[in-house]
Amino acid sequence: MRPLPPLNALRVFEVAARTASYADAAAELGVTHGAVSRQIEVLESWLGQRLFFKDGRRMVATPMAKIFAAEVGLSFDRMALAAEACGRPSARRILRVSAPTSLAMRWLIPRLGAYHTAHPDVEVVVTTVTTLFEELRGGVDVSIRRGSARADLWPQHQVVPILDDVDTLIISPALFAQRPILQPADIEAHKLLASETRGGDWVDWLQAAGIPQLASLPRQVFDHFFVTRQAVEDGLGIGIGPLPLLQLDVDNGRLLTPLPHIRVPRTGYVALVPRQADVGHLLGDFVDWLASSPDAQAAPGR
Repeated sequence: MRPLPPLNALRVFEVAARTASYADAAAELGVTHGAVSRQIEVLESWLGQRLFFKDGRRMVATPMAKIFAAEVGLSFDRMALAAEACGRPSARRILRVSAPTSLAMRWLIPRLGAYHTAHPDVEVVVTTVTTLFEELRGGVDVSIRRGSARADLWPQHQVVPILDDVDTLIISPALFAQRPILQPADIEAHKLLASETRGGDWVDWLQAAGIPQLASLPRQVFDHFFVTRQAVEDGLGIGIGPLPLLQLDVDNGRLLTPLPHIRVPRTGYVALVPRQADVGHLLGDFVDWLASSPDAQAAPGR
């Protein structure tokens, strides 16, 4: 007999740790807040240690509990895949992918139609994170993050570089028609739009453009890049945007890159797969598809 913890308590614990909220866990599971609390207490009693601590009005998982929850989530995923393979061999398989919001919206999701056409038996479910360096969580098959492909940075994961990244100037076609930018100094006639999540973009681009003295120009700052991108498309000002993430917007005429030869190289993106988690090569095939995208030009070991 395996000395397993109570499985219902494990299920509740994994959801509570993943959502970082007893209330959200209760809503996802369809139970009361009190029921979640009681199941956490059952598991804490079985383990002999606390799993959550109170932070204001929230219950936050301890560092060890977060690691435990990630492993529990992966175990549940493997059980679900095994159950589907055993009980319904022809059922569609679920592949859960976590990605930064901008990457998901501007690059990954628009390409999923081609993947589903080639793999009609697989359904890709995408969840987003608002920061590029957000910690990895359980319950996800593939995580996409900005970073190096160095194995020591992601010791619990297989790491595959999938996408290079460069920054360049972006503007809406309508605003360009009103006040064209033909040389770097022309930006003085425009409002500069920036993002808190990409704080150094303007300084680096101005340096690359040979006009660092314009770094003191006033800027309107938004909290996340996808908000800034929308403001640029709406003609509120000009911004610095990543390629190839915005290539579809350029191809569709929603954005222009008026000085495309001025580019700032950035750290690219990697796909992270938990070690020993690939059942039937599903995850490996998906990562290979990501890396073989026409825009994916990352070189191994970069």
